[in-house]
Amino acid sequence: FILSLYSSGLVQLGKVEDPSTGNKSVNIELAQHTIDMIAMLEEKTKGNLNDEETNLFKALLSELRLAFVEAKA
Repeated sequence: FILSLYSSGLVQLGKVEDPSTGNKSVNIELAQHTIDMIAMLEEKTKGNLNDEETNLFKALLSELRLAFVEAKA
């Protein structure tokens, strides 16, 4: 589920092509919502994840947040 949200975030930030259209476009508001949702899931699952899962959350959020800042610039 998290990887699906991450993929959606990359599409929303224009980093990868939208599979349905084949085009790249940026939707900052939707990307922010997706990032917030992943962050909320990270917070709600804290203490119930193994190290690999925790690191996955951190890596995905870091990459999306960096792409978000780049897209806004």
